Amino acid sequence: MRLATWNVNSVRARTDRIVDWLVRTETDVLAIQETKCRDDQFPTERFTDLGYEVAHVGLSQWNGVAIISRVGLEDVQVGFEGQPGFAKAVPDSLEIATPVVEARAIGATCGGVRVWSLYVPNGRELSDPHYRYKLDWLATLRDDAAKWLAQDPDAQVALVGDWNVAPTDEDVWDPALFEGKTHTSQPERDAFEAFAEAGFAEITRPHTPGPGVYTYWDYTQLRFPKRQGMRIDFALASPALAARVTGASIDREERKGKGASDHAPVVVELN
Repeated sequence: MRLATWNVNSVRARTDRIVDWLVRTETDVLAIQETKCRDDQFPTERFTDLGYEVAHVGLSQWNGVAIISRVGLEDVQVGFEGQPGFAKAVPDSLEIATPVVEARAIGATCGGVRVWSLYVPNGRELSDPHYRYKLDWLATLRDDAAKWLAQDPDAQVALVGDWNVAPTDEDVWDPALFEGKTHTSQPERDAFEAFAEAGFAEITRPHTPGPGVYTYWDYTQLRFPKRQGMRIDFALASPALAARVTGASIDREERKGKGASDHAPVVVELN
């Protein structure tokens, strides 16, 4: 099985690129993040015409996650248990904002693998409420994932997507520029490491070692041609699934050209 994850930064803007990439790479399961559309706006037929099944959750022009699979798509679950919501401020009001559970997680069983497409909150700034939301979101997911393994140690689970965390200094092109900012703060890195403590292994790095290996390059300041990127897209696997990994790659070529996403696809090969 070929499993991939890709933050496409608007599925409608990049449908042709995604379809061409799927055909060219013969990917079996693709987890997509940042679809930026409602369910009724998702270009489902473009994928079903290729023989894929589609599961998507999107509430507006922001966020949105999907899984498309040609090896089965069963037991679809929108959000994980206890997934935190985010309460947006109400300007010039004494009202208490109601937390909204955003479209950031969707799970499905594909070819016997429980795949989760995840778009972890950005965090914005260390002083922003969104940062605490990000840490709570990761902690809740980690607790749920630990329960899944406790219930079934042989479960094949893949937690894939845009984690918005650079776990080590080599995962950013200039660590000094990220001091005091999100993505590299110690609490975020600890939250990411907690998944390893829960039994999940990051399965792409052994096959794509750094430094200088990235999955995201900002559109501004010629970051991509200057090779000034970040490594924030990952695949974490349960022990039973990690044992099946035969390779992994980052398709940097797909970041090139007109209309590219600012993220590259991350691909995992399973026997």
